[in-house]
Amino acid sequence: MKKKILVIDDDEKLTRLLSEYLSTFGFSVTCANHPDEGLNQVQYQKPDLVVLDIMLPDKDGFEVCRLIRNQSAVPVIMLTARGDLTDKVVGLELGADDYLSKPFEPRELVARIQTVLRRGGKRFEKGIFKTDSLYVDLDKHEVKIGDETIDITSTEFELLELFIKNAGKVLSRDTIMESVRGIEWESYNRSVDVLVSRLRNKLKDDPKHPHYLKTIWGTGYLFLAQQQ
Repeated sequence: MKKKILVIDDDEKLTRLLSEYLSTFGFSVTCANHPDEGLNQVQYQKPDLVVLDIMLPDKDGFEVCRLIRNQSAVPVIMLTARGDLTDKVVGLELGADDYLSKPFEPRELVARIQTVLRRGGKRFEKGIFKTDSLYVDLDKHEVKIGDETIDITSTEFELLELFIKNAGKVLSRDTIMESVRGIEWESYNRSVDVLVSRLRNKLKDDPKHPHYLKTIWGTGYLFLAQQQ
């Protein structure tokens, strides 16, 4: 079955070109030139991945990303024309899985899409990780805190799985960068901290009094929880 890609960008020429180009790689592509149209498509068409431009009319890409995250864990790749570091920080904090600066080579976008989809679609060894309050099904990509199911992106889940499989071991930022692929870690090391912060928020973990993720200053992060 073809993977469904939704492109949200007000540049009609660009969306038309991307639709034609991505289709040659076997994707089913839908385009929206207005953010409200894009949000409707997310809700009703259930795409497998969203390519989202930051510079949009009425609602910018940050607001659209936030609204998407309120209803879906669909992977999001954000496009920024400015290549501004602040744009990348904000996008990652809002739940984007990757970003790409304009102008870009279409083939690079295809590579990013394929990488993010592989992360979200790959199967892990069957197994349940469970503590007094945290429940993680590594096979179904399901995370619960108590009775509440947590919406989690593929990148966040990959990071959580890495921590679970290395519980009690300090993971350096370099180790995380080597293990969690897709984002331009080498050119933007703070993205590791942003991703960890996102995961902490999802797990409702207080960094000052951590139950799951402890910051080891100058080194990296330690996953405290142990299998029960």
